[in-house]
Amino acid sequence: MRRRSNRARHAQSRDPRGHWLLLILVLPLAFGALLFEGWTTHEVDAAKSRRDCTTPVPSAVDKGGPVVRLNGDKVKSSGVPARTVALTYDGGPDPVWTPRLLDLLRKHRAHATFFLRGAQAAQHPDLVRRIHAEGHEIGSNTYTGAVMGSASDFRAGLELELTQKALAGAAGINTNLLRLPQTTAVDTMCGGEWKAAQRAGAEGYTLVAADRWFRKPSQGVIRQFSQDDVAYNDTEKLLNNRKIDKFTTVTWGAGLPAADTPAPVYERWLGKALVWIKALGHAFVSGMTWVLGIAGGLGVLRLASLIFFARAHVRRLVRFRPGSPWLREVVDPVTVLVPAYNEAAGIESTVRSLLASTHTHLQIIVIDDGSTDDTADIATWINDPRVEVIRQPNSGKAAALNTGLAHARYDIVVMVDADTVFEPDAIYRLVQPLAHPAVGAVSGNTKVGNRRRLLGRWQHLEYVFGFNLDRRMFEVLECMPTVPGAIGAFRRDALMGVGGVSEETLAEDTDLTMALWRAGWRVVYEESAIAWTEVPTSLSQLWRQRYRWCYGTLQAMWKHRRAVVEVGPAGRFGRRGLSYLTIFQVALPLLAPIVDVFALYGALFRGPMLSAGVWVGFLALQLACAGYALRLDGEPVRTLWAMPFQLFVYRQLMYLVVIQSVVAFLLGTRLKWQRMHRSGTAAQHIGQPVAYESLPSR
Repeated sequence: MRRRSNRARHAQSRDPRGHWLLLILVLPLAFGALLFEGWTTHEVDAAKSRRDCTTPVPSAVDKGGPVVRLNGDKVKSSGVPARTVALTYDGGPDPVWTPRLLDLLRKHRAHATFFLRGAQAAQHPDLVRRIHAEGHEIGSNTYTGAVMGSASDFRAGLELELTQKALAGAAGINTNLLRLPQTTAVDTMCGGEWKAAQRAGAEGYTLVAADRWFRKPSQGVIRQFSQDDVAYNDTEKLLNNRKIDKFTTVTWGAGLPAADTPAPVYERWLGKALVWIKALGHAFVSGMTWVLGIAGGLGVLRLASLIFFARAHVRRLVRFRPGSPWLREVVDPVTVLVPAYNEAAGIESTVRSLLASTHTHLQIIVIDDGSTDDTADIATWINDPRVEVIRQPNSGKAAALNTGLAHARYDIVVMVDADTVFEPDAIYRLVQPLAHPAVGAVSGNTKVGNRRRLLGRWQHLEYVFGFNLDRRMFEVLECMPTVPGAIGAFRRDALMGVGGVSEETLAEDTDLTMALWRAGWRVVYEESAIAWTEVPTSLSQLWRQRYRWCYGTLQAMWKHRRAVVEVGPAGRFGRRGLSYLTIFQVALPLLAPIVDVFALYGALFRGPMLSAGVWVGFLALQLACAGYALRLDGEPVRTLWAMPFQLFVYRQLMYLVVIQSVVAFLLGTRLKWQRMHRSGTAAQHIGQPVAYESLPSR
C-alpha cells in the first residue's frame, strides 16, 4: 500500500506538551502583573483616609518652617526667603495637566518641585524624564498615595522603596525629598503621620510640607498644589504676581543640597523592570477591559440570537418546512450504517432499538472495524435478516462508513454510532425532511442517556442548551455545520457526489456536512427524531472525546475555508457557519483562562459586589435560556440546579480542550485516535415521554 491508513498516521504523533508549561508560566505572570496593577491602582491594604490625630507635632516642628529634617530627636526646620515662592505639585505625573504645567513654567522661566507618586511615574516615565530634563526638582509622594500614618511598617517601607525604583527606572535618579500624602502645613503631620515622618527621617528623607494658607507670597512661601486645572489657574496667577522675584525649587529656596542624585546602575535596571511590569499590567488591564466588554457583548448577543432563532424555528410556517404535509410522506427503505469498534457493551441495544423502529423496511449494516472483543459476534447472534455484519481490519470510523456505504442497497442512508439507542419513531421522523429535493442531510436530536451523575448532567445540559439549541439557529440561518454521527440521515447520491466520508479529518461528520453544503445541498434539523447516546463518565474520557472533536472541527474548518467566498448554499454556510464557529468555538475559548484571571482581579480590586453582580446576572441569563431550551426539548427544568457548578469545572475543561486543539493544529500535530470505555447505559432513558413545543404532527 502506498498510503497508510488515517488511523495509523494519527497514531504515530504525540500531543504537544510545551504549551502547557507556557500556559502555567503565563497565567501566574499575568495574574502577578494584574495583582501588582490592582495593588498600585486601588490601594489595597492601605488606609484611604487619615486617622484622627491623638498627639500634636513637637513644638519645634509646629513653630518652624515647612522643610523638616530629622536627626534622631533633633529637628531642623527651614523655609524660603522673602519674595521667593517654591511651587510644589503633588501626585501625578498626570498625562493631561503635567505637560500643561510644564509649558506654563517654561513660558515664565520658572522652576518647581514635583512630588510624584511612584505608580504614576512608572506608568508615565516620559513625563518624569521631561520634568527632570527641564530643570525641575522631583520628590516622592509615595508609590500609591497611601496614608503613611495608617499603613503598616512593611507597607510604608514598600511605598518609599518602590517610588525610588520607579524614579530610577524612569529618569535614572533618586530623591531625598518626601511629602506625606494628605498633609499640608507642618501641624497636619500629627499623630500617626508624625511617626511615619520620623521613620522616613531616619532613612534620610527631608520632609516637605507647605506654608500656612495665610502667609503672603511676598514673605516667601512653599505653595502646594495638585496637578489639575485649579493648580494651573492658581499657578498662572502667582507667576504674574510682580511682588515675587523668584520661583524656584524647595532645596534651592531652603538653601539645601540638590535632592535629585544619580541612581546606581543596578537600581536603574530594577527600576526599568518595574516600569515594564507596570506598563504590562496597565496594558493588560486596559486590553482585557475591552476584551471583556466585547466578549460579554458577544455572549449576550449569542444567547439572544439563540432564543430568537429558536422561536423562529418553532413558529416557522408549515409550508416552508421540508417534510411538511404538502410534501410526500417518506416511506422509502432505509439503509442504516453502524460502524463499531469494541462496542460489545452497547451494540445489541443499538441494533435492537433499530429493529424496533416503526420504519420497518430497513437494511442494518454493522461494520466491525477490527474489534478485539465480541462486538461482531453479538451483532451476528441477533439473527434478524435485516441485520448484516461486515468485518474488516481496523481502519477507522470513516473507512468503516465507506465500507458500509459500498454495501448499501437503498437511496436513504442513516448513520448511527454504536453507543446510540433510537426511539421507535426516530428513523421515520428523521427521514421525512428528505422529501424536499434540496435537502441532502438531516440532523437528529441527540440526548444524553447516562445523565444520573453530575458529569452526565453537565453534558446533558450542554447537549440541550448548546448543541440542540444551536442546531435550531443553524437551520434557520441555513448553515448547519455538523450532522452528528450519532443520528443523521443522508441521500445516498449526495454522499457519493462528495466522494463518501472523508478520512482527512478526525471529525468526519463535520467534514461531511461541510462538503454537502459546498456541493449545493441543504442540511436541516429534525428535533423530533430522538436518539439516546452514552457520554463519557470521567473527566479523562471527556477530555479525549472533546479533544478529538475540537481538533477534527478545526481540520474541517480549514479544509472548507474557501466556502466563505463561494456563492449559493456554500457561501451562506461559509460566511455564517464558519464565522460563528471561529468566533464562539475558537476565539473566545482561547481567551477564557485570561478572562477568568481578570475576573478574579475584578473581584479583588474592583469590588466583589460588582464582579458578583455581573457574574450572577450573566448566570441568570444563561439559566433562563437553558430553561427555555429544556422546555423546547421536553426536558424537566429541575436539571438546571447543576448549571452553576458547571461554570467552575466543566467550562474550564472545555476551554483547555480548545487551547490544546488549536496548539496541536498550528503545530501540525497528528492526534492519535481515542476510544471511550462503554458501559451500555445509553438506553436508560429510552421510552420516557417527550413533550415538544414544535410544529403540528405531519
